[in-house]
Amino acid sequence: MDAASEPGTLSGATSRRRFIAGTGSLLGGLALAGRATPAGARSGPRASAAPLTDGARVAALVIGTGYGGSVAALRLAEAGVEVHMAEMGMAWDTPGPDGKIFANTTSPDYRSYWLRTRTKQPLSNFLGFPIDKAVPRHTGILDAEEFGGITVYQGRGVGGGSLVNGGMAVTPRRENFAAVLPTVDAAEMYGTYYPRANAGLGVNTVDPDWFETAECYQYARVGREHARRSGFPFVFVPDVYDWDHMEREQAGTAPRSALAGEILYGNNHGKKTLQQTYLARAKATGRVTVSPLHKVTTVAPAAGGGYRVTIDQIDTEGNTVATKEVTADKVFFAAGSVGTSKLLVKLRATGALPRLNDEVGTGWGDNGNVMCGRANHMWDATGALQSSIPTAGIDNWAAGGAFAEVAPLPTGIETYASFYLSITKNPHRARFTWNAAAGRAELDWQTAWKQPSIEAAKTIFDKINAKEGTIYRTDLFGAYKIWGDHLTYHPLGGAVLGRATDNYGRLQGYPGLYVIDGALIPGNTSVNPFVTITALAERNIEKIVATDL
Repeated sequence: MDAASEPGTLSGATSRRRFIAGTGSLLGGLALAGRATPAGARSGPRASAAPLTDGARVAALVIGTGYGGSVAALRLAEAGVEVHMAEMGMAWDTPGPDGKIFANTTSPDYRSYWLRTRTKQPLSNFLGFPIDKAVPRHTGILDAEEFGGITVYQGRGVGGGSLVNGGMAVTPRRENFAAVLPTVDAAEMYGTYYPRANAGLGVNTVDPDWFETAECYQYARVGREHARRSGFPFVFVPDVYDWDHMEREQAGTAPRSALAGEILYGNNHGKKTLQQTYLARAKATGRVTVSPLHKVTTVAPAAGGGYRVTIDQIDTEGNTVATKEVTADKVFFAAGSVGTSKLLVKLRATGALPRLNDEVGTGWGDNGNVMCGRANHMWDATGALQSSIPTAGIDNWAAGGAFAEVAPLPTGIETYASFYLSITKNPHRARFTWNAAAGRAELDWQTAWKQPSIEAAKTIFDKINAKEGTIYRTDLFGAYKIWGDHLTYHPLGGAVLGRATDNYGRLQGYPGLYVIDGALIPGNTSVNPFVTITALAERNIEKIVATDL
């Protein structure tokens, strides 16, 4: 398949370095919604406002610092609005005892998990042995949040999910978009907001010539050959990694990060997270302040207008050290699909926001995530050195309902294994509800609901195994277990656009309250979702700035 027909990629005539250069000029020229800075708004940097203090009144409070929240903060600040961001996780700006900010994937430590005393790694076993271990309880970077039928992996810290994902920045095929966001105009998304999101995120693609010889992508080339021999399209996908840095890592002229296996618990060098893109630009306005280790617990109408917001400040062991109450004229829920959904169902059930409609909490899905590994023949070695940043996937969406990332197993040894994360069509949707007796939000997902995802993934891997004479690995997810059907990296839904909100994320019944994150998307994007979350946030905040400020 040529580059022009691949999902989310650039045309074959556009090199990645030309795109990077073009992105720089585009970023420099982008004002809010493509317009000049609004009249009266100061255009130059100035001193940031003070961090959140008890009793303060703020113009806009953004709950969370992930993709949607970062877009909202930047565009509001460009419009002249003072923005405060409350982030439950840490700032991730201070090195640990080893001189690095983030821990290595193969050596999890206190930085790795959110308030757990034992790791919960997506691959629980390797070569038949369990690999989880005890760690100190700490406000680490990866939250493995367990519900009744699923574990949801989420990034914790300033930058949200951008800190812990593989950076695969994929725009859905246009023909699939109507099933992703049926109430949104595809023409404006593909003409304006997807390009704006890709520019803002710094999206680019691997040099295909370098890819052909790079030692660290032998595993991906093996995956390509297996896919092609079985008749499946193998497609490169864009990413937010600095590919020049990646090439220097391979050449030994830059510190290894992706080539040191860094991904699951953060990346110390090459990945362009929100800290380097949207949040950096937001802070540069001088109108955005971020308060880490601040957890919003209550939002309710204030007597004098606006909303009274209660916030617990926590320490790195999760203990509340202070409780603050601020008043916000406008509140943007951007705590991620799970965080936003849990908070909203609590606020409705406890009477803080009783007019929220019955759609709040519904429409939650796992983006059809399911994982598997295949045991290759000895002549199909995948390489001891593997970049932790995926570059490509196998596209069988139209015929079988699955898109499979060719993923790394960066163990540092030859495994003769191919590993995959599949995104699939899965019709099942779950609901968050409030358990008053337990004082928590619960999700009614059932593990059996993963079966459609498994069947979709099998349309690819059963055929490859038959063609290659290979078998599935059974040592990665527990004893004799083939499928990683216990998790999702891509939670979506819970406050669906046009149902729990209007068509721009305004919460019904409460002027000045907005949802602007992945909770708006009903359960599936057909690809990795963060570009869609970013583009939708760009669309919605442009409308909100134009009509609500």
